[in-house]
Parts: sequence; C-alpha cells; structure tokens
Amino acid sequence: MTTRVLIADDTPLMRSAMRMCLDAEPDITVVGEAADGLECLRLVEQRQPDVVVMDVRMPILDGIETTRRLTARPDGHPVAVLVMTVFDVDENIIEALRAGARGFLVKDAPPDELVRAVRLLAAGEAILSPSITRRLLDLRGRTLPPIPTQARNAALASITARELTVLTLLARGLSNNQIATEMDLAPSSVKTHVGHLLAKLGLTDRVQLTVFAYENELVRPGSPHDPPPSHGP
Repeated sequence: MTTRVLIADDTPLMRSAMRMCLDAEPDITVVGEAADGLECLRLVEQRQPDVVVMDVRMPILDGIETTRRLTARPDGHPVAVLVMTVFDVDENIIEALRAGARGFLVKDAPPDELVRAVRLLAAGEAILSPSITRRLLDLRGRTLPPIPTQARNAALASITARELTVLTLLARGLSNNQIATEMDLAPSSVKTHVGHLLAKLGLTDRVQLTVFAYENELVRPGSPHDPPPSHGP
C-alpha cells in the first residue's frame, strides 16, 4: 500500500528536497506541495494525503493553525501531521503538538529519519525522538505555571503505581523495549500499560502522554540522565 504525502513549506528548495527524498521510496508518493497553510488545506481536500509534512512558519496561515484544522476536520477523517522546523527548540512546537501533530523533526534530520517518520505516522504511530523530547520538556518547563496539587491529584487518581512509572519513563523518551528492560517486564506488558494510560487519560498517542507527564510535573528539566537512543516506538 502506497502512503500519500503532501508537503507544506514556504521554501521551494526545501519542498523539492523532501519530495526527492520521499518519492525515491517505493511505498511513498508525494501528491502535492503547498507554499502556505491555506493552499495546504485546499490541496488536502483535493488530493486526500495520508500524511502532511508541515512547516511551522508559513505565510497567510501558519503551520500550527493549519495543523489544528487538519486534525479536526468536519468529515471525521483527520490527517496525520509531521511538523518540521529549522529550530530544535522552537516555542511553537508544543503548540503544534497540542494542535494535534503526531510527530516532530528538525529540518536537518537525515533523509532516512524523514522516511521512517512518514511511515510511522501512516501506520498510526507517533514520533518524538528522545533528544527532541528532552529539548521539548526543557522548553516546556520554563513556560509552565505551577500545577495546583488538587488538579494534579485528580488527573492522576486512576493511574496505578506501575502505570505511573511507565508514563515517567515514556516521557523521558524511552521506547517500549527500553522501558521493559528498565522495569523487568515483557515488552507486551509495557504496551498494555501504555494502552491503559491512553484510555484512562483520554489521550491518543505517546506524544500527548509526554506533554501530559510534563505538565503534571512527573518529569522535570535538567534531570541528571538523558534518555538512551531509541530506534522505534
């Protein structure tokens, strides 16, 4: 099955480079290019892509608002959005994720990372690499107001101690296999715990769990240990 991709970026050279990278894959085809958010919305309706590779900073309608509209389409068929930016610490990234983006890459990521990200999003997964997770969390920590204890307790009331540990490790960027090793569990058990967390908190993917963990102060910036590299969800 071929994954249909739309590229939205206001830089022709960047659009061309991404198209060349993605079109070289036998299971991916680029169905269109947009130079601004409004053109992106129009082309999505016409071309029906599976994934939109979205620049954050675009004229007329920026990538955040465009993402918000794509993930809340009235026809009930949201598009998976992969956000791209030249900045690895961009104030807008957290807003793009909250708008419904399912992944985030910097524009200088290797071509194989872009291809892998598109495939993961097309398969219903989310992608946020450990290094980006760390920078995102550090950024969020500088901007969040304190969470009232009562609100924090209410949000976490239904989570078991083991689920809380899984959530914390996940938010630090560990994959299911790495969490399984850390907790001496089977990877299938970790996957089950992640599913329970998503259901209990009313969230849809690992990216949203990461944001939730940080907003509820389960993970703090500047912890002494960075997460190990991850090569899969």
